[in-house]
Amino acid sequence: MAYVGPPVTLESVVLVPEHSLVHQAYKPKFQRRGVVNADGFGCGWYSPEIRSEPAVYRRDMPIWSDRTFASIAGVISSPAILAAVRDATTGSAVEESSTAPFAERGWLFAHNGIFKGFDGPEGLILRKRLSDARTASIRGNSDSEVMFGLILDRMDEGAGPEDALGWCLNLCRGLSSGSFNFLLTDGSAIHATACGDSLFVLEGGRRTPDGVVVASEPFDDDPAWRSVPEFSAVQGNGGGVEIRPLKEDE
Repeated sequence: MAYVGPPVTLESVVLVPEHSLVHQAYKPKFQRRGVVNADGFGCGWYSPEIRSEPAVYRRDMPIWSDRTFASIAGVISSPAILAAVRDATTGSAVEESSTAPFAERGWLFAHNGIFKGFDGPEGLILRKRLSDARTASIRGNSDSEVMFGLILDRMDEGAGPEDALGWCLNLCRGLSSGSFNFLLTDGSAIHATACGDSLFVLEGGRRTPDGVVVASEPFDDDPAWRSVPEFSAVQGNGGGVEIRPLKEDE
């Protein structure tokens, strides 16, 4: 899930809601692959008055087991937050470096899904599309980190965030099957794709009356949550949320 708006505590959107990421980690309602997300979690947030780069907290344990995060989450406020829980792909190591959110150059990124065949020839082709600089920066063994690198490479070439997400999604779909729900933020806007798994948006909810949330699942029963149609792009910021179909040839 990602949030942008007036500052809120990490606790208020990540831990406290009745169907928060803690609950989604062991009993998701809409998840289409796997049933338990106990292979790590992470949270990134921005403090623009201090620095432009976001802070990132990641662990290779279930979110419900980390008392340290539970302790600090109530005293950290931020205008932009991205958090995720992980169900590691079969054969993928459970390690902090492969856990979202991934951060670079002021961006935070998470991927809900799987690139099937990542350990085979299809994954090798995907990795070879990375620039040398991005290849050298890879720290984990997940398909998600490679996709983030490709998206950053594309933006380095001049593409905007939405175009870069769509291009990467279609590149992946052209090489293999899978699910490619991407979530990207620079602290001022949220960019996302719905491709293969559930995605929801919330504008002006009870917990976030002046903010925007984009999430794999609603974290409460607020009727303002809206389901995002399959194969859609989402952009959310202080002006609201825009949803439009993705292009096949991005």
